[in-house]
Amino acid sequence: MKSLPVIFPSFNGEANARAGVEDAYRRPELLSVILPVFNEAHNLKELLPALFRSLEGLGLSFEVIVVDDGSTDQTGEIVRQLAQPELRLIQLRRNTGQTAALMAGIRFSRGDILITMDGDFQNDPADIPKLLAKLDEGYDLVSGWRQQRKDGALRRNLPSSLANRLISAVSGIYLHDYGCTLKAYRRQALQGVQLYGEMHRFIPIYAYWNGARVTEIPVRHHARRHGISNYSLIRIPKVLFDLLVVVFLHRFAQRPMYVFGGVGLINFGVGVIAGSAALYYKFVDHEAFIKTPLPLLFVMAFITGVMCFLMGLLAELLVRTYYESQNKPTYMISYSGAEEGGNGLSRASERPAAQAFPRS
Repeated sequence: MKSLPVIFPSFNGEANARAGVEDAYRRPELLSVILPVFNEAHNLKELLPALFRSLEGLGLSFEVIVVDDGSTDQTGEIVRQLAQPELRLIQLRRNTGQTAALMAGIRFSRGDILITMDGDFQNDPADIPKLLAKLDEGYDLVSGWRQQRKDGALRRNLPSSLANRLISAVSGIYLHDYGCTLKAYRRQALQGVQLYGEMHRFIPIYAYWNGARVTEIPVRHHARRHGISNYSLIRIPKVLFDLLVVVFLHRFAQRPMYVFGGVGLINFGVGVIAGSAALYYKFVDHEAFIKTPLPLLFVMAFITGVMCFLMGLLAELLVRTYYESQNKPTYMISYSGAEEGGNGLSRASERPAAQAFPRS
């Protein structure tokens, strides 16, 4: 039986792996398939052979990265038993969630083309060639759309449909199925993207806001064969909170004073109205201040407004510290025609945060 290298990420190991990803280990012709899994031992027995059959027919070099997100079953042992030279196993020390597992797989991957999919065999590996063909049309991210979804109609399909409509309306990127893990990416579409919480479903939004071309295609979806789903309705409020964070960071990350200052102005307005009304009742209707809550409302609104302005100033300082301490530009480059040494202009490649998405 072949031995399969197992990676236990540590702080130094992760930093070294990230540095390796940015260096010569990455090859343009390499395809990386990332499977975040949690207690999917029985499904992996069927999924991995089917996945390798699909990938071997592509005529490309590839690697398959299984990220074991703290499984308590025999997931790790099953992957070792199915060991192949192209198969890599990353075992996280505890269960951290699908988003963190995906980020670990992305960081340890070496390919310039990334495919993500679930480990429960509900996504069909036979759809991978269709995703790659769509990428070849000039897109940077292709998302799967489970048009014929094999899940519970009320418990999963209905909440998912409503969430997809809400996310599309708020973000401006209209996709039918944000929750489908089966996606294909060009690596540059994910550069600089850091995901937290349950934000893996918002990767198309991050990529689009970074200048990537995003589309979707229908993909097959199968009923779960083994085990139970880790999905629960508690994810719904989490998705709403994460969406709020994503929109806030996109619109106001570089100008937080617009938010805090706006709230401060509203409070000042409320204070002016409350104070004016209190004075009116006092000097026109001859009512004592203590007979109405208006003076108290004036004081609270004024203090809240001052605090909002001060928080906005602190946030502006933090934003500047964030960018200037890392020499991080506040823009992203689509194309630069400047040549090295020409007219004193620096090359786009010398700006690590700049991302180039060629335009046709």
